[in-house]
Amino acid sequence: MNIHTPMDRLLGGVNIVLLLFITLGMLFPFYYMVIVSFTSYDEFVTKDLLLFPERWVTDAYTFILSTKTFFRSILVTIFVTVVGTLLSLLLTTMMAYSLTRNITGQRVFLFMVLFTFVFGAGIIPTYMVVRETQILDTYWALIIPTAINSFNLIVMRQFFLSIPKDLTEASVIDGANDLQIFGRIIVPLSKPALAAFGLFYAVTNWNTYFNALIYISDPAKWTVQVVLRQIVILDQASSLSDGAQMALGQNPPPAETIGMAAVLIATIPILIVYPFLQKHFAKGVMLGSVKE
Repeated sequence: MNIHTPMDRLLGGVNIVLLLFITLGMLFPFYYMVIVSFTSYDEFVTKDLLLFPERWVTDAYTFILSTKTFFRSILVTIFVTVVGTLLSLLLTTMMAYSLTRNITGQRVFLFMVLFTFVFGAGIIPTYMVVRETQILDTYWALIIPTAINSFNLIVMRQFFLSIPKDLTEASVIDGANDLQIFGRIIVPLSKPALAAFGLFYAVTNWNTYFNALIYISDPAKWTVQVVLRQIVILDQASSLSDGAQMALGQNPPPAETIGMAAVLIATIPILIVYPFLQKHFAKGVMLGSVKE
């Protein structure tokens, strides 16, 4: 029987209050971003701190969604995220499964993976490789260099090692080859791990910024993160209109409200996808990190 003393109850209450303040501190920036994005121009320029707008307007969203540059960057980011995530999962799972098999040079390949995990190539060598392979200023420059993450590969290999060998040995007796074992046994049993690492790769590809900044020179191929940089940091929101005439009243939306609206639009897709993968997320990571 557990007996809670007054001191235990006091400490429990202090922990609850402390966690509540930490949670509010983490949620307030997101709340402020939403509030500012729906604030009118006059109210924004007259108030120092906005906690709740007196009049909700959608001028910033109208401006953002009517521009070709931002809408095109969203499509580019979706393409890079979908294709990059599928390609990364395919290459990671295939290489991880290969490293679980008794093949010649297995230790050498595993050492190379561990070496790249500890020591990165660097910006200049990577840029030279991208340039010499002639994928500079293409979408593939945003996908191929980050197609395989060494950490994800190692954890995925450990997950495959946790699958009972009796299943693969029985398949070999039945005449199945490695490709059939991989496609019909390993992949169906790896759905939690695939969901977890698929989320990792999707978030990485969706947030592609630095690679797009150094590999892509054509503004038509910019990702949404680079466009956000133009809006938030360089204060070039007006250049996104592409000469379109906006019927938003006498004053256009301020750059701050446009930036908040753009950040919110770029954040929503990940917030929508995460709840559907959350049930597989913790299970996939735990199964991949401990070999049974």
